[in-house]
Order: sequence, then structure tokens, then C-alpha cells
Amino acid sequence: MELAPQVALPAVPPRPWSPVLAPLALVASFGCALLGGIVVAVIGALAGASFAHPPPGITLTATVLQDAAFVLSAVFFASQVARPRPEQFGLRRPAVGLLRALGALGLGYAVFIAFSGAWTAALNVHDKQKLVEELGTNDNAVALVAVCLLTCVIAPICEEFFFRGFFFTSLRNWCGVWPAAVITGLVFGAIHVGSAPAAYLIPLAFFGFVLCIVYWKTGSLYPCIALHALNNSIALGLTEHWRWQIPILTVSALAVIGLGLRSVARLTPAG
Repeated sequence: MELAPQVALPAVPPRPWSPVLAPLALVASFGCALLGGIVVAVIGALAGASFAHPPPGITLTATVLQDAAFVLSAVFFASQVARPRPEQFGLRRPAVGLLRALGALGLGYAVFIAFSGAWTAALNVHDKQKLVEELGTNDNAVALVAVCLLTCVIAPICEEFFFRGFFFTSLRNWCGVWPAAVITGLVFGAIHVGSAPAAYLIPLAFFGFVLCIVYWKTGSLYPCIALHALNNSIALGLTEHWRWQIPILTVSALAVIGLGLRSVARLTPAG
């Protein structure tokens, strides 16, 4: 009796997205974020807030809208080709197994930390971003929790969904994995202009590149989201001179992300 030949399934489902969609989605996301930020600022001004120096709530809301714009833009442009599926954005279990995915995550972070440390040492960089102080949320417990939620939960999910799940994916259909990872990393670093010290833009670009490689090697966006959340939690804690709060923030952020993504998976129809 002859057995039918077995056909190996691809590690990652095919994505029919044109590379042209990547820059279009990026521009559209910033356009929507700008419009949303203006609307929020106007509403705040009408309520008595300063338009030139908005309170933390206005700034946080505008930032959340920017992250939401990333997701909506990716879904919209992907749907112009065909109805997108979550797994096409990498929302699927790692194709290489849990242990190898954790290994890729750990190796990627170690390489990033080594590069970032060498870069800051070579340039003798001492500037650090003081997000909590800039927003004036030090003495406001609710606003502080909101900053942690935005930085360590919302941003990792939304930015990974767009930059690795859609932008990098669209580009690699055109120029291959490594060039697409370099381009995505550079764009990822560039979007942080104004929100991070200039000296850290290159390390951030390298971090974006590393995240692309982790996604490519694991076939899943989950390790990228976890690595992004881990890095943001540690970075936020260090800039605020936290100690025991850092592991609590990290574990809490990863737990909230896990619960959120699990809920989304349950609500997403199969097929």
C-alpha cells in the first residue's frame, strides 16, 4: 500500500499584502492620530484645559489614539486585499515551540542590550527620558497607572501589530527578510523622534530590527509583544529609579497582555 506524500505546511500563513500598503498605512495612521489628537485637544480646551500645555489626561488620550490608529490602519489596508485573519498578523502560537521561542526572545534581548550599552558608552550618553515627570503624573496614582498601562501594555501590542505584523510583513514580500527588517527598524526608531532623546533613536531602531528577526524566527507575534513589554517595563522603571517595583510592573504587564490576547482569541471566529 502506498502512502500519500506529506506536504509540509508553511510556518507562517501566506500574506498577499503589497509592499505599497506599508507606507500608505503608516501615513494614514499618523494622519488619523494627528486628527484625533487635535480633536482631543480642542475638547480639552473647551473644557478649560490649556491648549499649549495640555494636562496629562489629554496627552495620554492622544497617545492611546495614536496606538489605536496603528491597529486600525493595518487592518484597513490589509482588508483591501482580502479579509485579514489574526494569524496573518502573527497572532498565533510560535511555530518553533515554546522553548525555542523563549530562547529567541532571550537572545534577541541580550543582543539589543549589548548593542545599546555599547552605543551609549561610546557616545557617553547620560540623558534619560522622564515620561512620568514630563506628564506631571508623579503625585497622581491613577495617572501613573495609566502611564504604565500605556507604556508597558498598549504600546507593545499596538506597535508590534503594526510594525512587525503588518509593515515588516508587507515589505518582506517585496525585498526579503533582512532588508525589510532594516527598513522597519529605521522607521520604528524614527517614529520615536520627539518622545525619546535623540541619542537613543539608533538603539530603538536596532531594537525594531531585532523584533523583526524574532518574529521571523518564531513565526509568532507573541514573543515580540512580550519582549517589547519587558523592555518598556524595565526602561520605565530604571528611568524612574524604581527597584522592587520593576519586576512587579513587568509581571503585571505580561499578565494583562496575556489575558487580553487570550480574550481576543476567544472572540475571534475561526476560519
